[in-house]
Amino acid sequence: MKSFKYTINGNVYKVVINRIEDTIADVEVNGTPYKVEMNKPTKKQVITINRPVQTTVPPVVRPQQSSSGSSALHSPLPGVIIEVLCKAGDTVKKGQKLLVLEAMKMENGINAEKDGVIKELKVNKGDSVLEGADLLIIE
Repeated sequence: MKSFKYTINGNVYKVVINRIEDTIADVEVNGTPYKVEMNKPTKKQVITINRPVQTTVPPVVRPQQSSSGSSALHSPLPGVIIEVLCKAGDTVKKGQKLLVLEAMKMENGINAEKDGVIKELKVNKGDSVLEGADLLIIE
């Protein structure tokens, strides 16, 4: 027996599904019993796959070092920059939060991979970025 509550055009309906056999369902709507004929028979077996929920942000792609000692910080996944916490010329420490990226309805902090100075900021608040896109350059 499954119970549901629906609001349709401001009216509240309590629907209880008592039994389903092939294409006929015995239901109660606000206490009134009904037999409902469905177009397709229901599946005999329902398989539920439980996947672990990822609670941590995937690691940021390691920046590529250039010969000048500067490195680019890349986006770990596609999303929208919702906060910029640094500017060109700022001195930053490894692990310091530099940007906030919204991806899949979650806010992800993007942290500095090394100590250094922000040479160039390649994104602004509100920018959409793809996975692997350069976000900033640290010297």
